[in-house]
Amino acid sequence: MKLIIDIGNTRIKAALFDEDELKQNFVFETTEDLIMADLFKTYSIENCIVATVVNEMEGFLNELKLKTNVLLFTDKTNVPIKNLYKSTSTLGSDRLAAAVGGNFMFPNKNVLIIDAGTCIKYNFVSMNNEFLGGGISPGLRMRFKSLPAFTSRLPLIEMDEDFDNLIGTDTRESILSGVELGAIAEVDGIIDRYKSIYEDLTVVFTGGDFNFFVKRLKNSIFADQFLILRGLNVILDYNFNAKT
Repeated sequence: MKLIIDIGNTRIKAALFDEDELKQNFVFETTEDLIMADLFKTYSIENCIVATVVNEMEGFLNELKLKTNVLLFTDKTNVPIKNLYKSTSTLGSDRLAAAVGGNFMFPNKNVLIIDAGTCIKYNFVSMNNEFLGGGISPGLRMRFKSLPAFTSRLPLIEMDEDFDNLIGTDTRESILSGVELGAIAEVDGIIDRYKSIYEDLTVVFTGGDFNFFVKRLKNSIFADQFLILRGLNVILDYNFNAKT
């Protein structure tokens, strides 16, 4: 059994894999919660990979290393695709893991992987199995929070997944229309731009807000909420299998 850990900006996602099969997934608020859950008492875990966008993980990693073999995913970690990103040291581990996951699902294909979470991240892997890069824009909640942060009179509005009015008839509806419909238009527009350049494009969607987008996009997509965890599992196997 393998433990896959993805430490993001807002929560910690983890999963147990047997070979390529995801057996169980977990969500934790803190690394302390993960340690307290003590998955190692319940499961026989041989290897573990940790991807994090958070600094100062040394204590947590040291605790894990007492329990199993641990691979910390960094810009120096070997991956099974060619990374052509110009600034690899600033490339988020979640973006590269998502790219690996998309390529694993659709090898030798042009694949656009969209991760809709705190930010909306676009990651493109070519049919030559090369990660070229992509784009980053604010996620839905970041867009809502920016309006009261940078204006004096606009309120903070909560998401409304049932809202679908193009014309807002009051301030709340106008913000919902601008943020939610605007984000949908952005994503559909970006997909259309990629399709105009790359033939036979496959689009894979993941991230905390993937359900919101999947139900509304006009473009045909594949959805996998565990794509980053799957990509990390592939990276773990790629590195540990190379040592054996």
